[in-house]
Amino acid sequence: MKALWRSTRSFPPSAQLLMANQFAINLAFYMLMPYLAAHLTGDLGLAAWAVGLVLGVRNLSQQGMFLIGGTLADRYGYKAPIMAGCLLRTGGFALLGWVDALPALVIASAATGFAGALFNPAVRAYLAAEAGTRRVEAFATFNVFYQAGMLLGPLVGLALLAADFRLVCTSAALIFALLSVLQWRALPARHAGETAAGGAGVLAQWRTVVANRPFLLFSAAMIGSYVLTFQVYLALPLAADRALGTDGTKATSGLFVLSAAVAVAGQLRLTGWAKRRWSADRALVRGLAVMGLAFLPLALTPSAGAAVVAALAAAVTLLAAGSAVVYPFEMDTVVSLAGGRLVATHYGLYNTVSGLGITLGNLATGAIWDHAQRHNVTWLPWLLLTATGLGCAAAVRTLARNGRLTTPAPQPMPA
Repeated sequence: MKALWRSTRSFPPSAQLLMANQFAINLAFYMLMPYLAAHLTGDLGLAAWAVGLVLGVRNLSQQGMFLIGGTLADRYGYKAPIMAGCLLRTGGFALLGWVDALPALVIASAATGFAGALFNPAVRAYLAAEAGTRRVEAFATFNVFYQAGMLLGPLVGLALLAADFRLVCTSAALIFALLSVLQWRALPARHAGETAAGGAGVLAQWRTVVANRPFLLFSAAMIGSYVLTFQVYLALPLAADRALGTDGTKATSGLFVLSAAVAVAGQLRLTGWAKRRWSADRALVRGLAVMGLAFLPLALTPSAGAAVVAALAAAVTLLAAGSAVVYPFEMDTVVSLAGGRLVATHYGLYNTVSGLGITLGNLATGAIWDHAQRHNVTWLPWLLLTATGLGCAAAVRTLARNGRLTTPAPQPMPA
């Protein structure tokens, strides 16, 4: 905690506020979202397809709109989209607890998703601008707050859920309302600057980003890392359920806690250790390789019995540690490849590409999982996930060797 306090205090007040905001954002989000499906099916009695629709709309409205959120941040400043996102999520979370009609639930879900698309690129671009040359350390500290919110949110939500789901939603909405007021009063306005937007139109902004070939190649190379990270929600819980039956849910909860705890406890140490020994591209390559190798213990372990629990814990620990190494260097690389211009738009497109990759990757993982269970080749998904991580590492290494991860020369924005 002392190291976190010292690191946080070393940044400007606006950056400190962004870090605290992210903790509160994740606290409120994870208070509610893990229990939403159970509320929709149990309390409201919705059919499974309706639950899937509500949850799918939230994901689509966030992942599909990141580019819009980033574009708005670069054109109108970072503060406005952050505040708008918090206000929108205030209304969305309040609605989720107090409406029971499917159209209203879909609207509320879309609002919560679009809110994330508004403030996520803006927050990261704002933090990068405030951190200056210390972007890696800033994003490492930021990730500790991010993961701490993910760790505490479900626990707080579970405690409130003992009273009523409406209390969970109302409490989450109040947190976002307080964040809106806090940012309105305390967060300084921050603009991308004349060289970022330059008065050009939206299409010109997008053409500039799409024409940034090194950035696009890096975005494609990193897709697999997001597929791997998402397996905490997909393949690992499936393995726990298959091995432990009714105790699988408890094991899955433990995996979430372990993943967040590793990131909270180890992020600053791992980042400092990696930065002292490696360049940014080497840190990315090694972190991605560790993320891939995290799944190897499961490929070498029988699919049932107590050994699976140990393999799952090892996988989650290695995956979280690898992600902790990768994240700050990844965020810094995006800013570097953007050349400091249209940073929020670059983050927006980067998140959109990652979201599309997660969707396709999950479909592929699910299909491979079903195939592996039918043909008793339970090691297959884990080996393919390992290959995905090693493939990402190889792709990033190739880009670095070819000079594709260096800061591009500034180019004039197309008219």
